[in-house]
Amino acid sequence: MYVPATPAPSAPTLDPAGIVSTALLAVPPLGPSASTGLSIRRADLNVLEGRAATVSGALLGDPRSAGLAGRVVTLQGLAGHRWRALARARTSAGGRFRLRYFPHRIGSERVRLRFAGDAHDLGTHRRLGQLNVYRLAGASWYGGGGGLACGGSLTSSTLGVANKTLPCGTLVTLRYAGHSVRVAVVDRGPYVAGREFDLTQATKQALGFGDTGEVWSTR
Repeated sequence: MYVPATPAPSAPTLDPAGIVSTALLAVPPLGPSASTGLSIRRADLNVLEGRAATVSGALLGDPRSAGLAGRVVTLQGLAGHRWRALARARTSAGGRFRLRYFPHRIGSERVRLRFAGDAHDLGTHRRLGQLNVYRLAGASWYGGGGGLACGGSLTSSTLGVANKTLPCGTLVTLRYAGHSVRVAVVDRGPYVAGREFDLTQATKQALGFGDTGEVWSTR
């Protein structure tokens, strides 16, 4: 009796020897993989108008890499909700850099350093704090008690300044002999020619200020 043979199952299709199918193994795209950091050696962020703010340090990376020379490090300032470039510098051997920035106006703003990254190294940033650009202003001080023109009472612990024109509550950063304070306008005065600010007793003590002289002011 004749019995027909059962057909053999078809063999699976195989890729040629030595070739891996892309359907089985997806190759991830190449990209930066080395982490980086920023170290600060010195930051001079309190300057008089017309003088440069400076920041020096190094871009740090994998010690096994070929080095981080020729990379661009940017000093940025916060304007509203966006960071804008203020100055740029290229790193030298060992990733070292030195940035110089000549501010265009008196005042204070937050600043940071940023390395955007490249084909080999990941980007990074580091906050620096406040950049304060000052002008010279004549000052004196006053104490005692009594009411303040902007409201409240003057005491020995009241931090603030008197000024003839700045609106009440305006914040002013003052610097003297290496000491800085940020205080509000709380009163009116002084009424002596050549003086722009009257410091309260507590503000005078915080700055180490004498009786009369010049302070650095951001307003």
